[in-house]
Amino acid sequence: MGGSSPCASCKLLRRRCTKGCIFAPFFPADEPHKFAIVHKVFGASNVSKMLQEIPFHQRADAASSLVYEASARMRDPVYGCVGAISYLQNQVSQLQMQLAIAQAEILCMQMQQGGALPSSQRPNTDEKPSPFANNSHLASLTRLMNFASSGAVTQEPLQREYIRA
Repeated sequence: MGGSSPCASCKLLRRRCTKGCIFAPFFPADEPHKFAIVHKVFGASNVSKMLQEIPFHQRADAASSLVYEASARMRDPVYGCVGAISYLQNQVSQLQMQLAIAQAEILCMQMQQGGALPSSQRPNTDEKPSPFANNSHLASLTRLMNFASSGAVTQEPLQREYIRA
């Protein structure tokens, strides 16, 4: 920075901020918490080495990623961002399963009412007959859907527990 106030990293490390400071463009003085958390998790020396090895046009994204990962590591020291990603993937899977069940229930209701299926869901007459054409298969599917929607199958989101020392 040179003339004005030192960047967040130089301020935290209590050193003089030079014109070529690697941290200055990415850790401004008005956002000291960003560098503080990155420093706590990765260390200033390691962050400096990482930023120097990356082309200049990618350093802003790298610094932003370091802040995000450091924040995630503070919340979950073992898994960090990966823990958050797997939690969200699990939620997506559960929601996809719920959607499939709901779509199957709609199909069952349409078939029970004898209503015409939308043209996109009409069976092709050149194909084998549908396994649901038989009433026993339809009854089995209906029982399965009733069981799944009755609450007998609980689909609670994954709960994360943290052990605090």
